[in-house]
Amino acid sequence: MQRITAPKTARPHFRFEDLEIWQRARVLAVKLHRLAEELDKRRLYRYAEQLRAAGLSLTNNIAEGSGSTHSREFMQYLNIARRSLFEDASMLMVFEGLGLVSGAEVDDLLRDCDLLSRKITNFSRTLGS
Repeated sequence: MQRITAPKTARPHFRFEDLEIWQRARVLAVKLHRLAEELDKRRLYRYAEQLRAAGLSLTNNIAEGSGSTHSREFMQYLNIARRSLFEDASMLMVFEGLGLVSGAEVDDLLRDCDLLSRKITNFSRTLGS
């Protein structure tokens, strides 16, 4: 008896994947996750988990908002993503003050946060127009 297999199909494509802000948020979330892994190694589990959660909130809220059929609703999700970005920036500064992360690493991540924050703000403004 011959086995029937379903043809391979391309991976589904989601609207948010085309958004530069989601792409940048994804890169930043990966960087923050890697930093969280380093914090885990130092048994700073609570700090690591908080950093991971806020980093994932960036990509998740942009993605979730992009699924909305209303611009206003999408803008609300972008606002939440932007606030999570500020949470990440604050944690990075505190971690630097505690000597948990180097100043150079924090500077690099804060530049990413700042650029992404500006891009989210600008994108949100285009939705409101």
